[in-house]
Amino acid sequence: MQQPDNKRLVVGITGASGSIYGIRLIETLLDLNYTVHLVISNAGWRVLKEEMDWDITSRDAVLEEKFGGRSGSIIYHPVSDIGASIASGSYLADGMIIMPCSMGTLSSIAQGSSDNLMSRAADVMIKEARPLILVPRETPLHAIHLENMLKLSRLGVRMIPAMPAFYYKPQSMEELIMFLVGKVLDNLRIPHQLFKRWGEPDERG
Repeated sequence: MQQPDNKRLVVGITGASGSIYGIRLIETLLDLNYTVHLVISNAGWRVLKEEMDWDITSRDAVLEEKFGGRSGSIIYHPVSDIGASIASGSYLADGMIIMPCSMGTLSSIAQGSSDNLMSRAADVMIKEARPLILVPRETPLHAIHLENMLKLSRLGVRMIPAMPAFYYKPQSMEELIMFLVGKVLDNLRIPHQLFKRWGEPDERG
């Protein structure tokens, strides 16, 4: 039986620009002692190479290099592995975040196609009424994008577009990134001090 302190979240990274958002989310969850089940689309790997200069020759090796040594644990699932644990509703994950989420992945989820592990795991979250958060990073948005987001939102999927705030006077790009990570954690009811809240003293850490 899953114990209360065995916290499991699924994180997906797609080919949308903004892979740094997903990286910082994973680092934060690992530091909070979560078990992170990671799925990266083939396009997502390409973006990690292009935006983050990752050497993706050995995917397992680069993940160990980037995320090893933290208090939590990471389990990597190839996007083609439809037999992975997270493809079943009987596996008790606490929720899923796709950050960033491409419009192609969002469309696949909205249509229920479940043609790879990313969309299948998201489908599991919807059918099991577990938290599913999508962080779309696309602009401008056309009607199909908006209709797909509305369809999923009506099913209880949370949409957190990659839109930073400026009221807390961020001093760096890193603060803008961590603001978005913090908004995701807020929606999962995970306590943090990643950004200054309106009306509260600055406790960024």
